[in-house]
Amino acid sequence: MRAPASLLVVFGATGDLAQRMLFPSLYGLQADGLCAQATRILGTGRSELDAAGFRALIADAIRRNVPPAEFNEGTLQALLDRIDYVSADTSDDSSLHALGDRVRALRNNGDVVYHLSTAPRFYASICEALGRMGLAGPGTRVLLEKPIGHDLASATEINDGVTRFFDEERVFRVDHYLGKEGVQNLLALRFGNALFEPLWNARHIQQVQITVAETVGVEGRGDYYDHSGAMRDMLQNHMLQLLCLTAMEPPARFEPSAVRNEKIKVLRSLRAIGSSDVLAETVAGQYTAGAVAGNVVPGYLEELGRPSNTETFVALRAHVDNWRWSGVPFYLRTGKRLPHRTTEIHLQFRAVPHSIFAGAHVEPNALTIRLQPDERIELKLMSKTPGLDRAGMRFSQVALDLDMHEEFASFRRRPAYERLYLDAIEGNSTLFVRRDETEAAWEWVDAIFDGWRAAGVTPKPYPAGTWGPAAAVAMAERHGHSWRE
Repeated sequence: MRAPASLLVVFGATGDLAQRMLFPSLYGLQADGLCAQATRILGTGRSELDAAGFRALIADAIRRNVPPAEFNEGTLQALLDRIDYVSADTSDDSSLHALGDRVRALRNNGDVVYHLSTAPRFYASICEALGRMGLAGPGTRVLLEKPIGHDLASATEINDGVTRFFDEERVFRVDHYLGKEGVQNLLALRFGNALFEPLWNARHIQQVQITVAETVGVEGRGDYYDHSGAMRDMLQNHMLQLLCLTAMEPPARFEPSAVRNEKIKVLRSLRAIGSSDVLAETVAGQYTAGAVAGNVVPGYLEELGRPSNTETFVALRAHVDNWRWSGVPFYLRTGKRLPHRTTEIHLQFRAVPHSIFAGAHVEPNALTIRLQPDERIELKLMSKTPGLDRAGMRFSQVALDLDMHEEFASFRRRPAYERLYLDAIEGNSTLFVRRDETEAAWEWVDAIFDGWRAAGVTPKPYPAGTWGPAAAVAMAERHGHSWRE
């Protein structure tokens, strides 16, 4: 393993993501002794703060966002001792030069990781500034937050701007879902157990459902969300990554090229959904006023304060056209103001080819991998119902249920950015997204948007607190399937 980077530079260091997730995650690494002794942290942003003011801001954020049972004042002070700050603006050369001088002083001849926790429109200009100052050469790498663009053209433009100064091997595109324990456990389940992989194919699996459901609305992010919608905000990145990990072939090794090569094969095998298919294979929705968890909530247009055709729900039926998955539908569903918060992957196996139990109702087996809010793995099997059955054996569906938090109660639940920061600092890009993955995902999603425009699709209303428009239910039922609820 290469030596850990000696300097982490966080752009947008006073922003919401930095305060809620990034610095609390660095605190977790500090608490567990996973920060190399020589690694320093430099925050930068447009806020006019001195180093002491920035440390006070970060200390307050950590006290707010780290669970009280995990907080320790000594650990916080040890982290703050690593932290410095310099104000900088890409439109101000003098502040950029001051930033460059501080980077050189703190780097100490080690590697540097630049985390661009800013709006994506600034990625190219920040990388250009770093390149102009001679700070983007060998031994440096850059982390980019999603979304990488709004469509394929803008994603390509951003990627071109970044890779002018950082070659692809040094670009780490963040999808924080890949840092979640449950997502990594999907790989462990598939490739660490002899039980499942022989059954993980079209001969044994009838359908796959991937659901990412949120109970919240736009929560003050209306302007951002109205520009993105459910398709761009969730499906194009998080959900397609989950699809890739579910459907990909076994990589030769758990290392960056091998894993990402298998994921791109899945994306390139996705059957296009164009203008002739969107009405049958996709549904867009937008929530209206309703009730979630017993609380009355307004509709999307009321929250936004203006008319909009942005989708807050999307469901679609995808196909991976390759040998392993031929004929198996992948149902993807995500939305806001749904009945409960969950992220899960549900695989329904095929029915037994012949039942020897005349008159008995035998349900197909099913495997559900839940990623949030709780992490668990549930395998549903058929069992004989206890009793004396003169009329023939009776069956009940039972679950083998593994609650990961209960099983590993002594282990601390880690936020995704702890894993991602540790890997980025140590130069391991396995859990980051490669350029060709990002652009292949956009190409597939853009075709759906083009189809919606050609067919005049507008979002169908659904009351908050329900599972989306009735059309989404009908889409699955036309093929003899039902959404898991």
